[in-house]
Amino acid sequence: MFATIEEAVADIREGNIVVVVDDADRENEGDFIIAAERVTPEIVNFMATHGRGLICMPIVAERLDQLGIPPMVPELASTHETAFSVPIDLANGSTGISAYDRAATVRKVLDANAVPEDFRKPGHTFPLRAQPGGVLKRAGHTEAAVDLARLAGMYPAGVICEIMNADGTMARLPQLREVSAQHGLKLISIADLIAYRRRHETLVRREVEAVAKMPTRYGEFVAIGYQSFDGRHHIALTIGDISDGTAVLTRMHSECLTGDVFHSLRCDCGTQLENALAQIADEGRGVLVYIRGHEGRGIGLLHKLRAYQLQESGQDTVEANMTLGFPPDPRDYGVGAQILVDLGVKSMRLLTNNPTKRAGLEGYGLAIVERVPLQTLATKHNIAYLRTKKEKLGHDLEINDLVAGGEPVVGPDEAP
Repeated sequence: MFATIEEAVADIREGNIVVVVDDADRENEGDFIIAAERVTPEIVNFMATHGRGLICMPIVAERLDQLGIPPMVPELASTHETAFSVPIDLANGSTGISAYDRAATVRKVLDANAVPEDFRKPGHTFPLRAQPGGVLKRAGHTEAAVDLARLAGMYPAGVICEIMNADGTMARLPQLREVSAQHGLKLISIADLIAYRRRHETLVRREVEAVAKMPTRYGEFVAIGYQSFDGRHHIALTIGDISDGTAVLTRMHSECLTGDVFHSLRCDCGTQLENALAQIADEGRGVLVYIRGHEGRGIGLLHKLRAYQLQESGQDTVEANMTLGFPPDPRDYGVGAQILVDLGVKSMRLLTNNPTKRAGLEGYGLAIVERVPLQTLATKHNIAYLRTKKEKLGHDLEINDLVAGGEPVVGPDEAP
């Protein structure tokens, strides 16, 4: 159904249009996309004739700033945060609306010698300000166009047009397949582009100076700091030699402020963190990677609190996520996988009850020779949550009887 990203990039490089569909959780629409360097009047006319939507020019923000092209509004109000800039025309062109004028405007934006005075505002070509980080930051057509051009070795800018049906409704995936086949165009998804970039690009770097000993009640670890492409900071706690090629006891732990710091009894995260550190220390060799940005299975702290409120009204953790517009578990483990690779880990015994986590790591060439269960005792506060994780998310859990009083498991040397 979908072409590979490599095939789409090759077509972009050759000056062909590709059709890109976004996620069903967003607009679930498709756009014609071409690299801005390859635009011609014929391409603009094709998009206007067969796409029928608004023709726009996604481009990196730096270029818009250089040319003095400001945002259309000071704060984004669009449902999916499309960053429109003030539309422009070529100053010495005609009316600006013809396919020839719009192609000429696009080419002038890419001209290294262009200056702000070369354009008049408002016009008929709509620049879109792409987010730094591309589709890894925002999964939209704007960022997809810029990413595809960059992957093709061209200036990070594109020309895009939403695809509408002849009756004026938006084309969805079945119609987009027909359009692609009719015109011999490659069809790809933004989800596949995100996955491709995560597997082929460096998402995280080690902060050389951020290395220190960290004594804990479980033993002395070495703490190593990392920063990912989105500016988030992550930490790896290691003990012993983990780069000798033999299987390493490994925990990939998602940030949970409420459980890890406040010891909330609504989840088992804090107890899992403590148990993992204890098991790694007892073994004398292993690593725990603490991943930021995974709060609430990736929905964020405030949304997690909203989900708790919905759970108090009778929904379970999966239903609450979906009510808020999120998938049950949108986390990605690419950053964590690259941290393990940087640490020299090749093979591991993974401390997890989550089968998705295993699949997410194996995709990066890391061998998981054993999945080590990380069981905790249920409490009256989290037993429904744990049952949902087992029944709906496939977690391998042995749910015990309720602990009297709902007391959490405590770590060694911690008074109850």
